[in-house]
Order: sequence, then structure tokens, then C-alpha cells
Amino acid sequence: MKTLYLMRHGETLFNVQHRIQGASDSPLTANGIAQAKAAKDFYQQRNIHFNTAAASTQERAVDTLELITDQPYQRLKGLKEWNFGVFEGQSETLNPKHPGEASYGNFFAEHGYGGEAMTQVQVRMVATLTDLMQHAKGDNVLAVSHGGAMHAFLLHYLAWPMTGYDIYTGNCAILQMSFDGEFHFVASYNPLQK
Repeated sequence: MKTLYLMRHGETLFNVQHRIQGASDSPLTANGIAQAKAAKDFYQQRNIHFNTAAASTQERAVDTLELITDQPYQRLKGLKEWNFGVFEGQSETLNPKHPGEASYGNFFAEHGYGGEAMTQVQVRMVATLTDLMQHAKGDNVLAVSHGGAMHAFLLHYLAWPMTGYDIYTGNCAILQMSFDGEFHFVASYNPLQK
């Protein structure tokens, strides 16, 4: 049995400015750097060592991973954040409201907006992480990705609404999943809590 620690990047400039940040990128803030270092401490305090590491190709994920470990890692496009098309870099107030729904669905892929549908994000995340785990050396794998992409991945395994689960999704959130050919949700951690 292998274990995946799927982690969100630290706080970025666009997070602070409440801008839609998917395919676009912005740097980690000083707080985001401190959050990544707190995540490193979280792993060290629990004696969790990674045999395999990977990050999205986006700067914020790579920088977060490099603050956690100095080991070699893979950069994987399949771990990138949801592409929000023409909404990239715009105010988060423009995000669609879908009360009672699990995600934005097809909104960003429709109407010529040029983004991805939730199912597209989900398919590439599941395929990328399954391949990563199947080829991982050792039992513990770290993958640094993004909030929307992680949510889409999780929805493949947990029915919405995710009642009965305490799932943290903020910056540097960690989803622990076991892998035996299929993924199974184990726990969610907030490494920033003292």
C-alpha cells in the first residue's frame, strides 16, 4: 500500500488580491513561504519522508515543493490548476454561483470562455496521479498541486456533499490518500494549525 500526500501550494499574490488564479500564475507571498516551511515542519514532526515527489509545472507549486524538500522531483502538467479561460486574473467576484453544487461544472468551458470543464480537470488529475503512484519508488509520495484541481480529484472518490468528512482546502492543505491500484481518502490536514 502506497500513500499519497496531495498538497496545495502556499499563499500567492493573487490569493491575497482575491484574483482568479488557474492557468495564470503569481508568486508566493512571504506568508506563503512561511506556510510551506510550516508544512515541511509538519512532515518532519511526523517522520514522513518522501520516496517520490512531483509538482505542477506552475511556479507557485514548484516553489512550495522546493521549500519542503531538496530531493529530485518531477514537474507534471497534469497537476496544473483548473484553466479558467478569459476569467484568469480577474476578481474572484466573477466566479459563478452554484448553490448546493460541488463545483463550477462546465461554466468555464462554455460560452467561448476558453477554460476547462470540471470533468476535464478531474480526468487529467486522476490519470496523472494514478500514473505517478504506479511508477513511484517507495511508499510515500508528495505531489504539490492546486485547490480547484485537488477538489476535482477528490470529487472522483467522495460523493458530494462530502458530509462526514473534515476536509481542509486552504493554502498548504494536505490530502492523505492510500493507493492500492485505486485511491482511498484517509485524512485532510492543516499544517498551519499549532
